[in-house]
Amino acid sequence: MVQKVVSILSAEEIRRTLNRLASEIVERTENLNDLVLLGIYTRGVPLAHAIADQVQRLESLSVPTGALDITFYRDDLDQIGVRTPAKTEIPFDLTGKSVVLVDDVIYSGRTIRAALNAVHDYGRPAHIRLAVLIDRGHRQVPIHPDFVGKQLPTASDEKVKVFVQTVDQRDEVELTHP
Repeated sequence: MVQKVVSILSAEEIRRTLNRLASEIVERTENLNDLVLLGIYTRGVPLAHAIADQVQRLESLSVPTGALDITFYRDDLDQIGVRTPAKTEIPFDLTGKSVVLVDDVIYSGRTIRAALNAVHDYGRPAHIRLAVLIDRGHRQVPIHPDFVGKQLPTASDEKVKVFVQTVDQRDEVELTHP
């Protein structure tokens, strides 16, 4: 079967999208001193750092940024097979903070549900919001992102792949048609 791959976002478009997301987060956060970003492994982590860098440029404010592994909170471990967990790194207290979870793609919403469960093991934030680079629809749980880089309606058999420089040696978003 031949698959067709279409480029959805270039490196420059991803950069601009992350800049816009950072601006939206700044605009909608009451107290920027309480803002923290948590990237969800794998590609949400470098995206969270890129957003934090842009907030630093916009507001001259260093935003605490952490990394969240949700492996043991997933409800599909029997389906995804053996997986080596990454190290959750949250070197700050989340209690009372305005947390923005950052991920590359939202699809069913189950990853975010797992992330919400994980976050509460590290404190009780005042707010938890969600920023995603791509929202492709098809939710199975009632979760909706607060900050969306690009809405990308897809068929359930299509695949969205986000590539980031620090993980994949390039920045791009691709859509694969079966």
